[in-house]
Amino acid sequence: MNETQEAPKLADYLCFAIYSANLAFGRAYKPILEDLGITYTQWITIVALWESGELTVGALGEKLFLESNTLTPILKKLEAMGYLERRRAAADERQVIVQLTDAGRALRDRGVQRDLVAATGLEPEEFKALQSAVTKLRGNLIDHTQGRHELK
Repeated sequence: MNETQEAPKLADYLCFAIYSANLAFGRAYKPILEDLGITYTQWITIVALWESGELTVGALGEKLFLESNTLTPILKKLEAMGYLERRRAAADERQVIVQLTDAGRALRDRGVQRDLVAATGLEPEEFKALQSAVTKLRGNLIDHTQGRHELK
């Protein structure tokens, strides 16, 4: 950088905008999830299982971008709370299948996601476009870190 170029400010960094937005989401989710008695990571685990019905622990970890050593204690806690159940796969007992209980499925009726979408202040089309752009960004960064893209 030469003397006439100004160094980028913190607010100019996309990574900081996403990081700080994540912190703001955490603060917005906190009272809602405290009311449910669960953490954000437990919440996204439940949401993933609403979507998929049942998954192996490995597939659930991939979907959530979590390693099994991080995911297993979350699953044990949710099982103890009565929100999900784990069982060994009949075809391969090394695999553990996870699915929600009736109590876990009932959490959907609490409307948490609707409340948080509204809290963003975004119009539905803005919300969808932003979510799509961030998902694309995440995929590009994953591809880059796995050596699928070269820096230009």
